Amino acid sequence: MATTQEKAALRKRLFEDFTFYSKHALRVRTKLGEVKPFTLNAVQRRFNVDVEDQRKRTGKVRKIILKGRQQGFSTYVSGRNYARLSQRKARKGLVVAHKADSTRSLFDMYQRYHTLCPELLKPETKFSSRKELVFQLLDTGIMVATAGGDGIARGETITDAHLSELAFWPPDSAEENFNALIQAIPNTPDTEVYIESTANGFNLFKTLWDAAVAGEIDFEPFFAAWFESAEYRAPVAEGFERTMEEQDLLDTYGHAGLVDDEQLMWRRQMVNAVGRDKFRQEYPCCPDEAFIASGRPVFNPDLVVDLIAKAPEPIYLMDVEECGLDHKDNPVLRLEKSPVGRLKVFRPRDKKEQYTIGADVGVGTRDGDWSVAHVLDSEKRQVAVFRCQDEPDYFADLLACIGRYFNDALIGPERNNHGLVTCLRLYKNLEYPNVYLDIREGQIEDRDTLIVGHYTDVSTRPLIIDRLRGALRDGDIFVNDTTTLKEMQTFVVNAAGKMAAEAKCHDDCVMSLAIANHIHPGRTVPVETPDDYYVSAI
Repeated sequence: MATTQEKAALRKRLFEDFTFYSKHALRVRTKLGEVKPFTLNAVQRRFNVDVEDQRKRTGKVRKIILKGRQQGFSTYVSGRNYARLSQRKARKGLVVAHKADSTRSLFDMYQRYHTLCPELLKPETKFSSRKELVFQLLDTGIMVATAGGDGIARGETITDAHLSELAFWPPDSAEENFNALIQAIPNTPDTEVYIESTANGFNLFKTLWDAAVAGEIDFEPFFAAWFESAEYRAPVAEGFERTMEEQDLLDTYGHAGLVDDEQLMWRRQMVNAVGRDKFRQEYPCCPDEAFIASGRPVFNPDLVVDLIAKAPEPIYLMDVEECGLDHKDNPVLRLEKSPVGRLKVFRPRDKKEQYTIGADVGVGTRDGDWSVAHVLDSEKRQVAVFRCQDEPDYFADLLACIGRYFNDALIGPERNNHGLVTCLRLYKNLEYPNVYLDIREGQIEDRDTLIVGHYTDVSTRPLIIDRLRGALRDGDIFVNDTTTLKEMQTFVVNAAGKMAAEAKCHDDCVMSLAIANHIHPGRTVPVETPDDYYVSAI
């Protein structure tokens, strides 16, 4: 018979060691329909090590999980939450799923854990409904909700949260719901929050994932590849030969014993069933594979991912500074190097070059779109990128300064909406000498009647985007800027058949680059131009 000391040691281990607790106290329904003790699989064990490491380092857990389908993360998080909440006083757990049937499924898992928990470990319930389970003596509870509803966690203090399939939360309310939930969770020790999801294009989940990878938020990223799940394999068919893509996978991951022919056979069957892009989204090898836009991508996703991986850092940053007024009381501007400059420079200015600048004009508010200018050289290499949120009229001054620095570059602003102000000021008030003029056949070249800048409408928009897409595909344009490339990832053909950015994403960089590519005159012989007072020595 166990001594009091042995019982205390056992109870302590059940409280502190989740892998031990799960095996002895939790029951799960397997994919074969059997109810068995919850023994962690390989992916869950690796994740548990990460969780305990963060808890040891920070005193709390904040994890964002990018996963393939059915790898057991919901089972793990639900089991861990039940273990914590059923053994602690004055706690509040919250589970939020993306749709009602998923909410019910997750709560059924909690109910199963509780119903089948050994009597010595099972806390007495105060009441149980389809949305809440409350432990009477502990004054602790678990509640579930569906994303998109009003008042999720309003007035509550949450200590343990599971935000499931965040990438599939309703896009019109996802950010609002998430922000409200995060504010309900105190940033204190012994709290745990898990965000887990399969990828679903570029949305709030992708934003949070990128921020976690960059270390900008306290959530730490965890990725699980499909081949980490042992059950994803099939008998190798007679005469099986690997495709080039399958051989690349084996060459990349096979040396570590992660991929073999049985797994490649399973992958081939799934690709045949759901399609290659869908497979890569739901069963990714790496995070970049997962984030395929939910619409139809305009730009080749594989090419863009490869360009992002190879993208260089700017050689330096520059910004526009005022250095007085001219005879018309216009500010005299010049470019200077700056550690926080808004102009990212990828190639130094060449006095012999002829440059082209395409510009997209934003409204000029801090929460609005961006005004963006791309500088291309004669070989269509992306030399520099400028992004700001200044007013459209002042953006003309900034463009003039940048244009003069780059050898009086040809500047083609978009003249739609707010861009008309930019075009008119650039051409008439500032008398910039090299503005793109949309001169059509039969038009009289009179300064007062010329159409300045590039007009983007339902006919010209597809034209310039298709030209950019072709140039990128054929290697005729060289894009260095990761912000631009990431916008290309979210630029899709939407349900209405229009080429546009995904919801709550930007397309300013894409459109300004498309204009720059469209108005570019082609390869020319570089001609040296002298410095003038607008140009600072570099």
